[in-house]
Amino acid sequence: MSKTFLFDALREATDEEMEKDLSVFVLGEDVGHYGGSYKVTKDLHVKYGDLRILDTPIAENSFMGMAVGSAMTGLRPIVEGMNMSFLLLAFNQISNNAGMLRYTSGGNFKIPMVIRGPGGVGRQLGAEHSQRLEAYFQAIPGLKIVACSTPYNAKGLLKSAICDNNPVIFFEHVLLYNLYDNLPDTEYFVPLDKAELVREGNDITIITYSRMRHHVMQAVETLIEDGYNPEVIDLISLKPIDIDSIIKSLSKTHHLLVVEECMKTGGIAAEVIAQVNDKCFDLLDAPVVRLSSQDIPTPYNGNLEKATVIHPQQIVDSVRMLLT
Repeated sequence: MSKTFLFDALREATDEEMEKDLSVFVLGEDVGHYGGSYKVTKDLHVKYGDLRILDTPIAENSFMGMAVGSAMTGLRPIVEGMNMSFLLLAFNQISNNAGMLRYTSGGNFKIPMVIRGPGGVGRQLGAEHSQRLEAYFQAIPGLKIVACSTPYNAKGLLKSAICDNNPVIFFEHVLLYNLYDNLPDTEYFVPLDKAELVREGNDITIITYSRMRHHVMQAVETLIEDGYNPEVIDLISLKPIDIDSIIKSLSKTHHLLVVEECMKTGGIAAEVIAQVNDKCFDLLDAPVVRLSSQDIPTPYNGNLEKATVIHPQQIVDSVRMLLT
């Protein structure tokens, strides 16, 4: 076991897969000599050279299209978005090309590529650098979407994503890079389509993902002191959603709270609730409650920014309200 920061866990995953497979390469802005904005690719250009750790111009639509084309020919590109918000500039290449080509070619082409980078509300990064784009991409057929939340699952998920033969959108949170944990010294993978049972309980199911996992766990400490026994599930896979794990939990708790940093309108929580209503509505003893970010551009002002997202006390209050 070794103490590893989340950004280093992502770096280790990239390094291990590049060492095993010559078809894996990284491209993006400042991924080479600068080492990436959050140092996920630090020093990899020394080991692999400037063609496998490829610095690109500031032209997201161009290098995303190049990545799709390289994947069609058998390479396995890892595209780093300096900020996931900027990938809106490549939305056409991601949706109409990466997501659809395997289908529109009748299976003649596979698109084994990973699109990864930081997103989420940071500390006063402004509206255009604080977006949560998971709901944007969730509606696109042909994509897999995951959101890491710990150094352990970050490394295992990225290794699985690189090895997958489908395009994977890999969300990292800008405020989680300095989390650290003890990781196994042996190789491991984490499945792309399974939720993680973070804590077992029998009073209420709390579903969350990414940074909100840590806000939920802070709230759980207070809830336990109050005599509640919540079950916590980290979705990890945002597409497909692991509805089987949710059904299994609800068959025990019969109450559901969904906590996300995504926008409330059309967010991931909305899709979770829709699937719960479709497949296991009768398990619920009370209406589902969702806690989501406000539907406004994230303010630059620190106090206003803080007011737009969910905090542990709101989670505590919602559980108390549901179970009273």
